[in-house]
Order: sequence, then C-alpha cells, then structure tokens
Amino acid sequence: MNKAFFINGGAGRVLCSIPALERYAETHDDFVIVSESWDELYLNNPVLRDKTYSVGHKGLFEDHLKDKEIVSPEPYRINQYFNQECNLIQAFDIEINQLDEVPETRKINLELSKADQVNGHNIIAEVKAGSGKDKIVVIQPFGQGTKTEGNFIFDSSGRSMEVSNLLSIIEKLKNNFGIALMSEIEIPGWTGLGIACPKNLGLNGWMGVINAADYFLGCDSVGQHMAYSLDKPTTVVVGSTFPENISYPDSKKFTIIDNGKGKRRYSPIRLTWDLCIDRVNEDSMVLSDKTIDQLVKGIKDKIGVSKKSSSDVGLSGIPSNMKPQYGDSSTKKIAPINFGTPKSTTKKKKKPIDELLELETTKS
Repeated sequence: MNKAFFINGGAGRVLCSIPALERYAETHDDFVIVSESWDELYLNNPVLRDKTYSVGHKGLFEDHLKDKEIVSPEPYRINQYFNQECNLIQAFDIEINQLDEVPETRKINLELSKADQVNGHNIIAEVKAGSGKDKIVVIQPFGQGTKTEGNFIFDSSGRSMEVSNLLSIIEKLKNNFGIALMSEIEIPGWTGLGIACPKNLGLNGWMGVINAADYFLGCDSVGQHMAYSLDKPTTVVVGSTFPENISYPDSKKFTIIDNGKGKRRYSPIRLTWDLCIDRVNEDSMVLSDKTIDQLVKGIKDKIGVSKKSSSDVGLSGIPSNMKPQYGDSSTKKIAPINFGTPKSTTKKKKKPIDELLELETTKS
C-alpha cells in the first residue's frame, strides 16, 4: 500500500525530514506528504513540493488519503537518536526508509524563490548601509520554547540564549559587524543597540536573509538548519540538548559552543516529561564571559572583520542573472526594517537575573 507521511512539529523538524523523504522518492513515486505545520518549507524542494499538502487542503482525505497507509514518523523515538548516535536528519532517514544502520547525514536541499533571494539581498544591503559595516551576522537568540511574561524573556527548556548574554554578544560584535536579529520577540532596550530587527518576514523570507548574510549565530532552533542547508558559516550555542542530535558538529562550516557539556541530562522529548530533568537543564545556556569572548573570536577568525559598506556588497546571495540594476531607485523593494540607534554606555557587570530586573524597571 502506498504511504502518506504526516510530518508535524517545529520548523526545524520539517526541514530535517526533507532528506529522508527525498531518499524515499528515489524508489517510490506514489506517496504524499501531509504537513501539519510549516508546509511552505516544502515548496523550496523541487522533488517534494508537488507531493506536499497542508492538513487543511480541500478534498485531502477523499482524493489522497483514503487509499494510503498513514505514517507519522517520530524521530525522537529512534533508539540511536536518544542515545546520541544520530542526528535529526539521520533519525528521520532511519524511520522513513527503514534503515538498519545510521546513514550519512544528507544535505537539506532547498531552492529559494527569486523573490526571497532578492528581498534577502535588499534587507542585508539596508543593514550594511545602516550599520556602516560590510559584513553582516544574523543572530537567532531564541527557540520555540521562549516565553515572555511581562518584561521578562526566558526559556525554561535551556535551549535559548539568556537576554543578558545576548546583549553582551551584541556589544562585542557590533563594532566589527552589522547585526540582523532574527526574532519576533522584542528585546527591551533594543533601540539603543544599533542593530536591525526585520519583522514579519516568514521562514522563507528569513532563509533569503541568511542566504545573503555573511554569518549565522544561533541556538537550537530552525535558523541553524537553514544555515546548514545554505552552506553558511555558523556558530551554534547549545545548552540542554546534545549537538550530536540537533546540530552538525561534523560540518566544517559549523562551530559548536557546547555550554551544557558535562552538566545537562538528556530530556526525553516526546517520550516522557521529566520536570526534574528540566530543572537541571534550565540554566545550561548561561554563558561565562570567557565563553562569550571565545564565541566572538571564532566569528572574527572565520570571516574577518568589516571594512566599510558599499552599494556593491552583499550580492553573493543573488544569481548572476538577477544582480540588481540601481539606475532607478523606485524599483528597489526593501522590506521595512527597524534599526536601533546605538547608545554609548558603560555598564557594570550584572548577573542574568539582575539584567532582566533592570530591563523590566527601565523599559518605557
């Protein structure tokens, strides 16, 4: 019986399912993918886009499911995964293709639309103009588990950056790089940081931005999988999760800052819910000054530092037949960007909770 694969979960899971489904398509033709979330990501894969349906597609059951075997892959329940013997891409591959051995990690093959490529270029060009820097770092500080309570921003899962650490990283990077913040969560006081905060781009829009940028810095979230698919130099900060599971430590383009090593306990997501483990892991993303300095130095060592911005920089993310012509400025479409004006301040070193409390009391 032909199969219908139901894929659910976060955007990172969706991206990591693509290589396994591509392998399946090499030997099977009559199957469909039902994306329970983030179905727009499959549009970027030429092999799978015509086989993918959103769960709300009209007539889906009668036309495409009634005669199919329904399969709901759950990579977190693969033994090799929860024993740190494979990553998410490999776990999907093992289950979907019924493999006996852990396969090589296949690439996430994505083809960005022309609109996403051009818009990404234009956004990065604007960040370069606004920052006066010719090298741009995209930072995704927060994962799906991040919550906002009043003026507090926190992630009890230990997968996102601490706000105080993020502010320190930005302060150390912004003298040498323009920064675009990949976050829909507004950081209190961000307007004084001198960084760009593009809004309402969508995931495909952000892929265009990462594609045109020089470097990606992130946590255990979707941005690092985008960067991997785009072959972008990347630093990933990992806390409660294992890099062997959720990232790409074997990639030459990736630098892993494993802040939870030797401290965390494996959280058996989608198997059990152990609050004791969560309490052990919740502070695993609190970075020391030494670790932050190591992170910043690593970025400088990989791509160098900025010289000056110009109208010609940032074109590497655009195919040669799509390089923009600047004769008529009215034809340039640039997504609106909030760009903070940097303030010159000297702050006394504070603990993360003190920084959060200060942000709460000073936010207007």
